[in-house]
Amino acid sequence: MRSLRTWAGDTVGGLPATFWYLWLGTLINRLGAVAVLFLEIHMVSGYGFSATLAGLVLGLYGGGMALGSIAGGVLADRWGRRPTLLLANIAGVVTALALGITLTPWFVALTALVYGFWNGLGRPAYSATLVDVLGPTKRMRGMNLNYWAINLGFSGAAFLAGVLAHTPRMVVFVLNAAVLAITTVIIAIKVPETTPGPALSAPKENGGIALVLRDRIFMTYVLLNLGLWSIIESCKLIPIAMVNQGIDPANYGSVIAVNGVMIVALQLFIPKIVGRHPRNRVQMASALLVGLGMGAVGLAGSVPTLALTVVVWTLGEMINAPVNGTTIADLSSPTMRGRYQGVASMSFTAANFFAPIVGGLVLDNTAPATLWFGLGVLGLVIAAGHLLSGPARERRAAQLTQPEGVRDAALVA
Repeated sequence: MRSLRTWAGDTVGGLPATFWYLWLGTLINRLGAVAVLFLEIHMVSGYGFSATLAGLVLGLYGGGMALGSIAGGVLADRWGRRPTLLLANIAGVVTALALGITLTPWFVALTALVYGFWNGLGRPAYSATLVDVLGPTKRMRGMNLNYWAINLGFSGAAFLAGVLAHTPRMVVFVLNAAVLAITTVIIAIKVPETTPGPALSAPKENGGIALVLRDRIFMTYVLLNLGLWSIIESCKLIPIAMVNQGIDPANYGSVIAVNGVMIVALQLFIPKIVGRHPRNRVQMASALLVGLGMGAVGLAGSVPTLALTVVVWTLGEMINAPVNGTTIADLSSPTMRGRYQGVASMSFTAANFFAPIVGGLVLDNTAPATLWFGLGVLGLVIAAGHLLSGPARERRAAQLTQPEGVRDAALVA
């Protein structure tokens, strides 16, 4: 019993109240994030879209997120974390409702782009707020708990998407809008502004995104993240692979839910495991597992074997999560935290753009296994990239995680 209490204290103890309100908002938000999952399942089999068109819609959603991430990073630093989060959520409510109105391809594609923009806009502000309230010693735990909440919600959303597969589509989009509204209320009432004051932010306020883009160490890491998440986001094309293999795509919800279930059950144990090893070695192993798992989709021909591929790449995703979150935080200049987080978010959101579009084209124009085997090779390339770039990255992180000043100490107290 004492060991259980010790583990619980080490895992969740000592984190500030603002973190937990953000955590709760994330959990609720992700539980109801069924709109895009609904589109993934139904665009080919229900809406009658081609694989290329379905990939384009998902890609536009990802492209919107990438654009929103850049804009959101600037707004988070110059306007504030809290107002940026509120704007993103309120606009998301309206756009989620609009997304359910019609099956017209051009309208679905355009609305997916706008919906992605609002989703992306809030991410840098959210991430910057987390980094603001979590000191360097608490970041890995906090980021891991946040990632756990995201996936606890995602596994619930995947289950809901399957349950709601044959309900009127407007019900799904109203549900998604409702949870965004609840998240908005939590932020408005319980999350304070955490942007550093003028004394910290003034020296680099005019640097803009350009300073971040010229940071070669950071941008190398962003590109490696883009590659890794392009592999992971290709899971959205698994329903198309299922159609090609004669498997009912309605099973996609149960297959992809394996990802969420594993993370929910095991993610809280990961920081102690990966904390014993150099971060770049952990990320090398992550890339190899993700590439192996997604590459094996090309050989899977049944629901159980597809679920097994999810197990493999999910292991890679899990060990990467706490290390990745803390690395991005440690490489983020305190005076430009929102912009650094915005560019980092772009590596995730741009993958939402490239993976479905390129993957859809490859699936339509080549042998079915070509895409999946290519993703396996990409995993090898990313692993090599971490091996070569890791030492310089760790030296930079060590420099930037020195004591940051009296205000930061007050924030994390």
